[in-house]
Order: sequence, then C-alpha cells, then structure tokens
Amino acid sequence: FGAVGFALLYVILRLQGHLPMNASGLPGMRWSLAFNTAVSFVTNTDWQFYGGESTLSYLSQMLGLTVQNFVSAAVGMAVLAAVIRGFTRRGTESLGNFWSDLVRITLYVLVPLAVVWTLILGSQGVMQTFSDPVTYQTVEARTLGATGADNQPVTQTVVRGPVASQIAIKQLGTNGGGYYNTNSATPFENPTPLSNFFQMLAILLIPAALTFTFGLMAGSRAQGWALFAAMMVILVAGIFTALPLEQRGSQVLRQTGVELSASSESSGGNLQDKEVRFGIANSVLWGTTTTAASNGSVNSGLDAWTGGAAVVPLTFLGLGEVVFGGVGSGLYGMLLLVVIAVFISGLMVGRTPEYLGKKIQSREIKLASIGILAMPVGVLIMLAVAVTAGPATASIYNAGPQGFAEAMYAYMSQFNNNGSAFAGYGYKDFSATLGGVAMLFGRYVPILSALAVAGALANKKVIPAGLGTLRTTSPTFVVTLIGVIILIAALTFVPALFLGPIAVAAGALF
Repeated sequence: FGAVGFALLYVILRLQGHLPMNASGLPGMRWSLAFNTAVSFVTNTDWQFYGGESTLSYLSQMLGLTVQNFVSAAVGMAVLAAVIRGFTRRGTESLGNFWSDLVRITLYVLVPLAVVWTLILGSQGVMQTFSDPVTYQTVEARTLGATGADNQPVTQTVVRGPVASQIAIKQLGTNGGGYYNTNSATPFENPTPLSNFFQMLAILLIPAALTFTFGLMAGSRAQGWALFAAMMVILVAGIFTALPLEQRGSQVLRQTGVELSASSESSGGNLQDKEVRFGIANSVLWGTTTTAASNGSVNSGLDAWTGGAAVVPLTFLGLGEVVFGGVGSGLYGMLLLVVIAVFISGLMVGRTPEYLGKKIQSREIKLASIGILAMPVGVLIMLAVAVTAGPATASIYNAGPQGFAEAMYAYMSQFNNNGSAFAGYGYKDFSATLGGVAMLFGRYVPILSALAVAGALANKKVIPAGLGTLRTTSPTFVVTLIGVIILIAALTFVPALFLGPIAVAAGALF
C-alpha cells in the first residue's frame, strides 16, 4: 500500500507542469526532491525541502499531499489496532484485516474530524479557495511611494488555494507539512489565537485518545490511564523546562540591549523568529507539542530558540516520538518500550515478566529491541555521514556546534517521521536522497517490529493474575516506564547533544 502511494505521488510531483489546476504555471519537481517529498508524505513525516506555495500546484497539494495526509495517518492507526489485538487476543494468529481497518479509520474518524476542523479554521479566516494568485501593491508603495530596483511600485503576489482543508488533516493526522513555507506562523494558515488553539488541540487529540482506546480494547481502562500518565508527565516536564529558558532569553540578546522583560505591550523574552501575536508561551507550547506528537508543524523558528530551550524538542525526538507521538505510531512505539520496562521490572523484583496476562520472553525482547534501537542507530550513522562526507556537508550552512545541531535535528526529525526542522540544513541531491532513506527506515522498521511482537503475543494464552504478578497500572510502573524511556535516550544521544545544542547553550550562557 505504501509503495503504490509513493509511486502515484512521485508521478504527480514530477509531471506537475503538465497537469491541470496549476494556476501559477509551476514546473515539475526535480527527481531527488520528488523522491524525498513522496517518501516524506507516504511515511507521515511531511519533511519539506521546499516552499509549498512556490513549488506545488493546487492539484499536487490536494490529490498528492492531502490524500497522503489521510491515508498515512490511517495506516499508523491500522497498525496500532493490529498491535493491540496481538497484546489482548489469546491463542490466535489473526491480528485483523488491514483494509477493513483502513476504511473504517478513514471514514469514521479522520474524515468527520477533518470536516469539523476545516469549518472551524475557515471561520477564523484560514484560506479556502480555488482562486488564482493575487498581486497587489504593498502598503509602503501605496502610502510612502516606495519603489523597487526598476523604479516601479513595489508589489507582492499571494498564492491562494484550498488551505483550510489541508491544514485540518495536517494537524489531526500528525502530519505537519504546511501549505505555505512559513507553516503555521503565517496568517494564511493560522490567523488568530483561536485557530492556534484548535490546531494545537488537533495535534494531540487522536494520539491522546488512542491511549484510552488501548484501555478499552485491553479490558482495563487503568492500562490506558497508565500510558497516558507516563506521556503527560514527560510532556509537561518539557514545556516547563523550555518556557522559562525562552522567557529568560540569552546573554547575546542582553548584550545587544534587547528588552527582555515582559510588559503590557510585549511578552518579553526571546522573540526572535516568533509571531508577536502568539508570544513566548504559545510558541513554546506549540514547539514542544509538535515534537512530542510527531507532527512537525511550527508557529515559530525552532532554530532561533535559545540553546537550552532547543534541547527540549531534540530530546523529544531522541525519546523516539513516544510522548503521545504520531497517530498510532506513538502508541505502538510506547508499547515496545512497555515490553522492555516490564522485562526490566520483572528482573528487578524477581517476578516473571508479564503484560496483560501474557509472558514476556526472549523472543519478544529481541523483537522490541530492534524497533527501539533502529532509530538511534540509524540517526547516529546518518548524522556521521552528514557531517563528514563531502557531498553531504554541502547542506550544512552554519559552522561549529550550531551547524552540527541543525544536521542532527534534520536526521532525528526525518528518522522519527516528525518533519520539523532547525533550518540551516539545505536541499541538495545527496541530502534529499539520504533523508528519504532515513524516513523509510524510520517508518517501516518499527512497524515490522511492533507487528512481529504482536504476532508473537497473539498465540499465547492469558495467565490469570496472581500474587507474583507485576501491576502495570501502578504509579511505580509508570515511574519505571518513564525511567526506561529517558535512560534509552540518554545512553544514545547525550554525547551528540553535548556536541550540538548544549555546546551552543553553554557558549551563549543560555
């Protein structure tokens, strides 16, 4: 299904210049950019090496990208449904039917929610039209007589299109790819505080709800609450770490005389690359939410965050996008970590590792380990290539720790199927191809691992709980699970973090 979707999208992007609904007369994409973009949207990553309004036609945006926004999200949820059945069913080899799940998820969950969110966003002024681009004189030209290099009045062209319908599923499906290059920072995609709130709500809505879906399918709502609690604790910790650091600003800003204190006219703090109408709080809340939930959309420039605050989105990527994560993918990634946490807890207290009444044995541990370690191993290998190989280093536009941090973020984002970027890491044939490979491995290795674990557990019989059964709904287990998540990320990414964002933070004294 993914291969067919990739082929269709690749053809649309390459032949765009010969297809209808191309009001701006845009040409087809270059092969490497089309490959990267097609992989990106099929894998629910939505990484963008291009500006949407200056690169894609209405047809490419709708038939190409928006369709994949729906089906890539549905695939993640369908995989999760199969994984949950493997954890909860007994003595069977059936994990359900992919096509049935795909249709039900699309028609009964994603389409109805997307219609509602499209109407909400449209009511706030998010663009939704098939009208051609409009060109007009700027305010400076009309009121001040400003002229360009050719001594003509300064004009600006605004590309219009069916934006609200794409933004709705972009957020609900944790896709993240924007219609416009500046994503949810532009008023055409995100004009008001209310539209900002509903977009952030959409990012977390389905991933959070799926924890309760898991509890219902497992026959114990407490199991869903336990997973929800572990995710929420980490998310809140990230928000309250980044917020004061951004509000405090950096030593560099202080030395330049920038006013960093809050007032009735300004939120204060580090406002570089942030929308004034959103301020520090909404920018940090969005930035932490989007990297926790594998969404990737932004309403501020993450590259301009202070070094200390920027560690938070990088950390969420390093955790494997399991803090709610993508629709479906976040929870089945978390369940792989639960398998490891149950095994470790069982060893610590001398009890047989069990989860939902099924024994966790060496086969499940090996399969879960493959899914968990694929991301950090893949990211570190590709990062090493990106900062040493000649063709790859051409994409790094900044020197030193900042350039390293940008390259590191790029491959963590692509391998985690997130899609956000630190900027400063540009498009080249080599980087686009390497990034496409990263997105494919980041999407399908965890899927295969999770399905293999589910298949192994589906055949097992349920053992009645006894005095020696480890309670996986207790606060102690939630703390253990959080510890396992953080420990795995710390052991793999802390050295690299010290070479990048932590070095930037130390150099600028936060």
